[in-house]
Amino acid sequence: MKAQVFYEPNKMELTEVPDPKPAADQVLVRVKACGICGSDVAYFFGDASLETETGKGPLILGHEFTGEVVEVGEAAKNLFSPGDRVVLDPVQYCNACEICKRGYPNLCENKAVLGVSTDGGFAEYALSSYTGVHKLPENVTYEQGALTEPLACATYGIQNLNILPGSFCVVIGAGPIGLMMVQLAKANGAGTVALVERLDYRLETGKQLGADMIFNTGESDSPHYCEDLTQAIADATQGKMADRVIVATGAVEAMQQALDISGRRSTIVYFGLPGDQDVITVPALQSILWDKTIRFSWLAPHTWPAALSALASGQVNVDPLITGEVPLEGLEQALADVRDRKGNPFKVLVKP
Repeated sequence: MKAQVFYEPNKMELTEVPDPKPAADQVLVRVKACGICGSDVAYFFGDASLETETGKGPLILGHEFTGEVVEVGEAAKNLFSPGDRVVLDPVQYCNACEICKRGYPNLCENKAVLGVSTDGGFAEYALSSYTGVHKLPENVTYEQGALTEPLACATYGIQNLNILPGSFCVVIGAGPIGLMMVQLAKANGAGTVALVERLDYRLETGKQLGADMIFNTGESDSPHYCEDLTQAIADATQGKMADRVIVATGAVEAMQQALDISGRRSTIVYFGLPGDQDVITVPALQSILWDKTIRFSWLAPHTWPAALSALASGQVNVDPLITGEVPLEGLEQALADVRDRKGNPFKVLVKP
C-alpha cells in the first residue's frame, strides 16, 4: 500500500509499504478520510516528540480517521464485518491495568496511540484494536466522521465543565475544538456563550455556530477588538463574572486570564496543551473565598458514543470546520499550509 512514512522532523516519504494484516484482536480498514491535527504539524516540524521508544519514526502519522472495514480478526467477527463504515479511537487502552479498571482509560499506563506510537491513518490502510472501532451512523459521512476524535475530546471537556441551565460560559480559543465546545455548551444548557480568540475569521465562524458574544483580544483593528477582557466580561454579567470558563488553547496568557474572568462558585477547565515548562499562578485566597473549581481535561474517556450521537443528530455541525481536502501525495504541503494558516484553515482532511 501507499503510505506517508515520517522519519524525523521535516523528513517524510510517500512510499510503498507492506499491506498490514490484522491479528485476532484487530480490524483492518481502508482509510477514507484522516484529519490533520495540530499535533501532526508539531511532530513533522520537530516541535513535539512521538511516543515511540526513540521519539522519532519511522511511523505513519494521522490519528483522526474513518474507514471501511476490509478484514476482521477472529475475536471481533461478531462485532464487525467487511464493508462496515467506521471511525477509529486512536487511543487504544489496554483495558487491563488498574487505572483502566478504575474507569479512567484516558490515563492507561499501557496505551498505544495510532499515529503517535504506532502506525496511523496517513496511508491507504490502517489497523486498529477492535475495542477502538466505532460504527459510523448512517447519516454521518466519512469526512464528518473524521472529526469524531476531536469532538469526543471536546465532549469530555464540556462534561468536566458541569454546565448548569442558564450559565454564562466563556470558551477561550476558536480552533476546531473550541468551535465544537461552543455548540456543546449551548446544547448542555448554557444561557450565554462568549467566545474569545485572536483571529476574526475564527470568531465569525463561532458566531455562525452559536456564540452569543465574540471578543478579539489580538487584533486592534478588529470590529470585535476587546482591550480589557476582564472588564468586558464584568460588563456582560453585571459584575458577576463568568460561571464557566473552558480554555481550548495552550497559551499561558489565556490560561491565566481564565482565573481573572471567572466568578463566584465558578468552574474553570484547562483543555489546551501548554509547553513542558509553562506555569500558571493561581490567586489562592480569592479562589478559596469564591469557592472556585479548577479542573483539567485529557483525551476522551467514555465519550465516543455521545460524540457520534451529537454528529448524527446535528447537535454539533462540523461542516464549516472542514476547510480543505488533499490527496495522500499532498500531505507534506498541507502540513506547512496548516502551520502557516494559509487560506484560514480549520480542519484539512487527507483522502487516501
